[in-house]
Amino acid sequence: MLTPDYYYVIVGGGMAGLQLASRINNDIFFRGKKIAIIEPDDKSINDKTWCFWEKGAGAWDHLTTKTWQKGKFISSEINKDLDLAPYTYKMLRSLDFYEHVKSDLEASGDIVFIKDEITAIDPVTRTAKGKEQDYTATHFFDSRPPKDYKKSENATLIYQHFKGWYIKTEEDIFDPESFTMMDYRINYKDSASFTYVLPLSANEALVEFTFFTPFLTNEKTYDKYLNRYIREILKVTSFEIIEEEIGMIPMTDYPFHEKSTGKITKIGTAGGWVKASSGYSFKNTERKIDLLIQNIKSGRRPSKELFNKKFQKYDSIFLEVLSNRNDLGESLFTKFYTRNSIQDIFRFLDEETSFSEDIKIMLSLYHPEFLKAFFKKL
Repeated sequence: MLTPDYYYVIVGGGMAGLQLASRINNDIFFRGKKIAIIEPDDKSINDKTWCFWEKGAGAWDHLTTKTWQKGKFISSEINKDLDLAPYTYKMLRSLDFYEHVKSDLEASGDIVFIKDEITAIDPVTRTAKGKEQDYTATHFFDSRPPKDYKKSENATLIYQHFKGWYIKTEEDIFDPESFTMMDYRINYKDSASFTYVLPLSANEALVEFTFFTPFLTNEKTYDKYLNRYIREILKVTSFEIIEEEIGMIPMTDYPFHEKSTGKITKIGTAGGWVKASSGYSFKNTERKIDLLIQNIKSGRRPSKELFNKKFQKYDSIFLEVLSNRNDLGESLFTKFYTRNSIQDIFRFLDEETSFSEDIKIMLSLYHPEFLKAFFKKL
């Protein structure tokens, strides 16, 4: 067999692909291995904002735009302050991440960037077919989601979809030391929908209207509810929209991880690295890559045991409830945030809690719909 063009090919230069490449680049174990990142987009704009929580210093602190140790959860009935310590909630703009990681990788000498779109990967010939040319490798890390995940009869799919405005107001109205995790005072009828507010200063913030729903909507709907929130809740009549972002994140129990093989490891959304019950992905991706790197160094398949089956089942049940009774969104999240400490919530979402702690949290959410969902998913 001919020597492959590359040791590894990373298909996709988004968050997962670049995080993986960065870890490989900074580990002497991989020194001298030629790696290609193949991505059709230049990644030259700020196309999304990532937020995550962690204790103490983190690997990306030098790139964060803003951090908070205080937050709020607000429903139609309650306004709860959240003291996050010892956690910090961190905000990272995608363009800052792309530019920094790409600069580091380009200087390494072992990693090359190729602008192309991969259409298929043949594990037998170890060839990735691109629109411009073909590429061979000993192993592929593939961030392309399978085409059928939205149509699977055996999986539950909720869309986290949103539009955000970076706004600047004439008067100082925000508390830059506290962000709003969820505010349900303005919501779309009979749906799990809320506003998320990240204040950058006293007069600048990212205000985002977000849905966790089985359906999608149009851009005018986001604009309508963003305008309502800013005018009715924030009481702002004059503001400037500095920047906009819009996106969709699949929250699903589709078994993405089963698509990985001995020669192809699915990563990012395509690998099931988005936390199904919350939509958070940045820190989750970091944890998956830690395990993946350990597997490679130990001679195991990269995708081996990346997932905790217990928490996958919890996520699956929660998604089923939201899918069947989306109108319960505000009630369920109000129970979640008022009957548990924010520290326990973060540990649960990070899959660090014990079974007895899990039971306590699940009982705090109890609704008959959970029994129906449990038996269906069982």
